[in-house]
Amino acid sequence: MRWDVVGWAAVALLLFAAEALAPGAFMLWMGLAAAAVFLAVLLVPGIPLLAQVAAFVVLSFVSIQVYRKYVRGRGRERESDRPTLNKRAYHHVGRVVPLEQPIVAGRGRVKIGDAFWTVQGPELPAGTPVRVTGTDGEILQVEPEVPSAR
Repeated sequence: MRWDVVGWAAVALLLFAAEALAPGAFMLWMGLAAAAVFLAVLLVPGIPLLAQVAAFVVLSFVSIQVYRKYVRGRGRERESDRPTLNKRAYHHVGRVVPLEQPIVAGRGRVKIGDAFWTVQGPELPAGTPVRVTGTDGEILQVEPEVPSAR
């Protein structure tokens, strides 16, 4: 068996093993490039070593770029099944709570559970029930709650 064939087979296997030990999908594509060079050297004897290395470098680069553009890029388009998971303020939208501090110059404060939240809305006195209508970062947007007529 020729040493260049065995060498490329070993390089491919080592890259696949490295990917298995430290997954990140980077070594996998280089391993596939090494496997392609292995097959080329096996099927077409006499390819110069410099051409083999150049083919490996080019195939590695191309395969990694294809992975980055088409394979990894598709995962970013996926919508989350829990889009508000780390948006604590958004969970309070629709809730009615009394003002802890009056809204003066557009800002006030409410207590929800054991946490105090800054609110933004029209000027209202303390104790007024307000409905959370939206968020601006960690600031709750509120408006006065209109009692329902029964």
